[in-house]
Amino acid sequence: MENWFSYIISLGAAVMMPIIFTLLGLLLRIKPGKALLSGLYVGVGFVGLSVVTGLLTSALGPALETVVGVYDLQLGIFDMGWPAAASVAYNTAVGAFIIPVCLAINVLMLLTRTTRTVNIDLWNYWHFAFLGSIVYFTTDNLALGFSAAIFCYMLTLIMADRTAEDFQKYYDGMEGISIPQPFCQGFVPFAVVVNKLLDFIPGFSKLDIDAEGMKKKFGILGEPLFLGVIVGCGIGLLARYDVKDILVLGVKMGAVMELIPRITRLFIDGLIPISDATKKMISSKFGDKVKLHIGMSPALVIGHPTTLVVSLLLIPVVLLLSVVLPGNKFLPLASLAGMFYLFPVVLPITKGNVVKTFIIGLVALVCGLYFVTNIADAFTMAANSVAALHPEDASVRIPEGFSAGAALDFASSLMCWVWYHVFVGNKFFAFAAGLLMAYLLVWNRKKSEK
Repeated sequence: MENWFSYIISLGAAVMMPIIFTLLGLLLRIKPGKALLSGLYVGVGFVGLSVVTGLLTSALGPALETVVGVYDLQLGIFDMGWPAAASVAYNTAVGAFIIPVCLAINVLMLLTRTTRTVNIDLWNYWHFAFLGSIVYFTTDNLALGFSAAIFCYMLTLIMADRTAEDFQKYYDGMEGISIPQPFCQGFVPFAVVVNKLLDFIPGFSKLDIDAEGMKKKFGILGEPLFLGVIVGCGIGLLARYDVKDILVLGVKMGAVMELIPRITRLFIDGLIPISDATKKMISSKFGDKVKLHIGMSPALVIGHPTTLVVSLLLIPVVLLLSVVLPGNKFLPLASLAGMFYLFPVVLPITKGNVVKTFIIGLVALVCGLYFVTNIADAFTMAANSVAALHPEDASVRIPEGFSAGAALDFASSLMCWVWYHVFVGNKFFAFAAGLLMAYLLVWNRKKSEK
């Protein structure tokens, strides 16, 4: 099972999504050529996004490491990045079975009408495997590990249903799509609470500026492209680069900010035929009473200008805060490229307000740094075990000089931290969580029917 699913995952979204979307298109009675083209657009979108993210990592990573060395900012927990977290997740007893188990849970929830999301985002199933794995290694109880992963999966599907309507209204071309990814959904509570609190501040409404408003108010200074150049040059200065390397880093950062939204447009081109055919088929079979959502990766919408601007501004801020926050031992470096994935379901709540989104992101990440520090030992235990089984995998080895390893995604999410402590704590908590989940399933069914 491990080898089979590892092979599927190793194909990557760029290969599997064209296959999945072509088959889905044929099932929806789309013409074969159009179905294949739809799948290829999505696959090419993932390739393009991988290339641009790689550019960001290769340009920003060495510069930030130089900054760390110049100012002696090293902390005790090594940032292994999300690829290492995914490798740890899938190479455990929980991870080997997580895809068929979660698919079965999804089908069961669809049949019982406790969800309306069909989650085909197989590559992000590693989040559930990661949670289950660290619970398993902490408790040495496989049942608890699987329970944590399954409960997290069910709650994620429920939250995907509840956020789907606002998500589809806010983003163009996302009709029929939901985001069943726990890293994103884990930031929704922060967004709801902080957004409400900010509304109570007198005069704060005057700061209602979205990305388009920034362009009008600040001109070229409000363009993500220009901000990318400025932030890149600023980091180059901190790294004490020479003039040539400063300018090169600035242009590369600007290129990332400009290319991401152009590439994510490919996802929309691929999704529209599938979305239209899905709505047509469901309407003809069931009328307007049933509305299903296709669960997709948040990569579809990370090119939104507000996401780009806020993520870019948060990179240096979070780097600085991680050093000065008392009790924090995690310095995010390799994980910073995943900053964009924090905001896909936050923007519909803030309506794209740059100031609100920045504050919410800041609060969530400050808490996230402490979450990562808190569960780093469990991550390290799992990583060391996988490293012993797979010595050829360098990504899961923690370098000498570091006490532990961790990653921002998915360990910084409230979803991961809460479920981890529920299942490694008193067994009463796990029992109470079961009762709560039963209530939420019934509640979600009633909300959906209403």
